[in-house]
Amino acid sequence: MTRLLEVNQLKTYFKTDGGIVPSVNEISFYVNHGETLAIVGESGSGKSVTAMSVMGLVASPGKVVGGEIRFEGTDLLKLSGKQMRRLRGNEISIIFQEPMTSLNPVFTIGNQIGEVLRVHQGLSRQQSREKSVELLNRVGISGAAKVAQSFPHQLSGGMRQRVMIAIALACRPKLLIADEPTTALDVTIQSQILNLIETLSDEENTGVILITHDLGVVAEMADRVAVMYAGEIVEEASVYELFERPMHPYTIGLLGSLPKMNEQRERLDSIQGMVPNLLAMPDGCPFHPRCPYADSQCSKIKPKLEPRTAGRLVSCIRTEEVQA
Repeated sequence: MTRLLEVNQLKTYFKTDGGIVPSVNEISFYVNHGETLAIVGESGSGKSVTAMSVMGLVASPGKVVGGEIRFEGTDLLKLSGKQMRRLRGNEISIIFQEPMTSLNPVFTIGNQIGEVLRVHQGLSRQQSREKSVELLNRVGISGAAKVAQSFPHQLSGGMRQRVMIAIALACRPKLLIADEPTTALDVTIQSQILNLIETLSDEENTGVILITHDLGVVAEMADRVAVMYAGEIVEEASVYELFERPMHPYTIGLLGSLPKMNEQRERLDSIQGMVPNLLAMPDGCPFHPRCPYADSQCSKIKPKLEPRTAGRLVSCIRTEEVQA
């Protein structure tokens, strides 16, 4: 069976005055129909650039310089701009993390949803207006007819995010990318948005890439997790395995920084140091300057992302010592 999405050795670099920045450096992952893959990591790890690469939206001075992005067997990197525009917003959609900057302030909500339907599904203006109200109802917006006539600045943050979801789901995409979909929303609205994405994914058998730094969201939503650090995937596992027995020191550090129920601590654990400058990456393992398990070999040997158990990939030469 053909995977919905298969990314192989993807490289997305940015050309700057200081040199070439490898924001995404030879990463590989896949997503099946009806599956949610969470991509997690600190800010600057390459999560959003990965999403933009899949969507074909990497702007200059960035460029995808290598690898494959296969959607139902077709390499998206070999498609023309016109062919990608047919797919984008139709079979592949994205929910951006800040709806206020993604929605056009001078057009009504109904007009913006309707444009997607007219372009990709050939609906008339009347049909697209009716469908827009239907979609707003579907994502849980009350008074949908009135909201369709409103402008983005007249809506709350939670409502704008629901509008973004309505736009993303207008053409019933096969793949949905959610890039930090609950950023800056209160916890009640966060829960509603996540439940909405999960329900719609189940109903439509949609594959989801959930990009987040919130491990609580990952535990609730994901089937599998890919952990990114400095532009590379350092661990991939099922959500249960990752939380039950993390194998990479970076993953252990991320999970250790979470507050735990029924445990009182004056300070939460943290990962020492900073994400390395991508223009001056350390030799060996990129994480070794911050790793409590590192030895002299870690500064010399660049680990490969390799299988450890069935469905489990880890990039670390000291996995056995870490697990001891």
